[in-house]
Amino acid sequence: MSKRFRTGIALLLVLGLALSVIGLGGCATEGDEPEAPETPAEGPVEGGTFNYYIAEPAYIDPVNLQESEGTQVGQALFDSLVTFDPLTSEVRPAAAETWESNEDATVWTFNLVEGAKFHNGRDVVAEDFKYAWERIANPENESEISYHLSAVKGFSAMQDGEATELEGVRVVDDYTLEVTLEYAFADFEYVVGHPALAPVPAEEVEAGDFGEMPIGNGPFKMSEPWARDQYIKLEKFADYYGDMPYIDGIEFKILADSDTAFLEFQAGNIDFTQIPTGQIQATVDQYGESPDGYSLNPGQQVSLGTELATYFLLINNAEEALDDANVRRALSLAIDRQAICTTIFEDTREPATGIVPDGIFGFQDMGWEYSRYDVDEAKELLAEAGYPDGEGFPTIKLEYNTGVGHEDILQLVQQDFAELGITAELEGTEWAAYLDKLDAKDYQMGRLGWIADYPIMDNFLYPLFKTGSGDNYTGYSNTAVDEQLEEARRTTDDDERVELYREIERTIGADSPVIPLMFYRHFHVASDRVMDGVYSPNGLFDFQSVWLKQ
Repeated sequence: MSKRFRTGIALLLVLGLALSVIGLGGCATEGDEPEAPETPAEGPVEGGTFNYYIAEPAYIDPVNLQESEGTQVGQALFDSLVTFDPLTSEVRPAAAETWESNEDATVWTFNLVEGAKFHNGRDVVAEDFKYAWERIANPENESEISYHLSAVKGFSAMQDGEATELEGVRVVDDYTLEVTLEYAFADFEYVVGHPALAPVPAEEVEAGDFGEMPIGNGPFKMSEPWARDQYIKLEKFADYYGDMPYIDGIEFKILADSDTAFLEFQAGNIDFTQIPTGQIQATVDQYGESPDGYSLNPGQQVSLGTELATYFLLINNAEEALDDANVRRALSLAIDRQAICTTIFEDTREPATGIVPDGIFGFQDMGWEYSRYDVDEAKELLAEAGYPDGEGFPTIKLEYNTGVGHEDILQLVQQDFAELGITAELEGTEWAAYLDKLDAKDYQMGRLGWIADYPIMDNFLYPLFKTGSGDNYTGYSNTAVDEQLEEARRTTDDDERVELYREIERTIGADSPVIPLMFYRHFHVASDRVMDGVYSPNGLFDFQSVWLKQ
């Protein structure tokens, strides 16, 4: 799932030059010639540890690999059947070297790379995918990302406790995996690229503590167990089947908030972090902006590329007063999205006009008809719902995860609601605990960011709004939408399928079960020792191509 939220200024590059004229005694001597700045090697060099800031993950075990922080770690530890090009998002081989579907896209065959190994030295075989997927589909494991497998034949039977295996997953031989779906699903090759659908060694899971030190098949392995609230350390896996990384390892530094991480960046202790709100342009001025928004090198260190992600407000549709669609529409119309983008993000973000972001094929402007700013219409709708000028409307609790700047955003929302006569109170919770509250629907309104698990419209519509989906935190249920989502998945013609998804988005938008606020852009900065770094549109760093200036 990608409830993947983004969680920031190092010393001036010119400071390094200034220091070169300082003598050993600490003072400059007139006439001394400054040393020439160090020039990187002409090609990539090996070595070094990449220091990467994250907030405390919820999970790093694929069985529940669901949010940005854990997924960032998981994608380095595990390879799924396919992966995505870090710049174009095109599907490319990973654990499967080739794959194909039958004519109606109901049966998919994946041919695995022979000789690929787990970090314990055992060969990766097709049975490991079957085991991993059934572990996710087993309701006893309470996986919140099981929806990725919902199209696989036998998934519903497992979820209902009527089966212990996925009927549609067949091990043809050690290196051939056949997957039969309940219906045609032309986009299934994208689905299997999610890091959560990677192979898992049963013997390691059954040995215990797998969640603290997962054994994967990716380019990096854990060098020690997860040190909660401190760090996660990875090292290069010497027997990796694919292109070997240049760096020796990654240390994911777990810090309390992005402001602290940015101070650590300034001190030279972190190589990649978020930029705190209000400091984006100053950071660009100091470190230079990536020419394409994603590629990072010295002097081009700030990543501001478009993300395949949307920031939105969740609404508990079962809450009193909030169960009225006109109320939800009014709340959406009351919010000045442009003011948020300008005031907090220095116009590096765009107001969201729907739930599906620009950059996803099929994006439509104003897919959500009430995702605009119109206070007069908001007041009319609120009056129609029985709350003229907010009279009689209960106080709303606006909840958020702490440590990463959401309070600044919600304070502006709070002010906008006040224009309707509605009082909102803010309440912050640590990330993992916040997710637990959403899971239990123990909230009135909250915030969430959703970044593409895979770059298709379905990933923004099916998991968030399908009745009963583990990620449908609002409790929204529309039988017509459920049927349309299934129909869209079955449609093999690309143009027809996209048009169906567009219609679905408009239908959901009219019901306003959530309030889209902004389309994300990156707001990250790399240190000047990062060479050929790429921070992809779906918010994952390419740890295989990056190298460090020594």
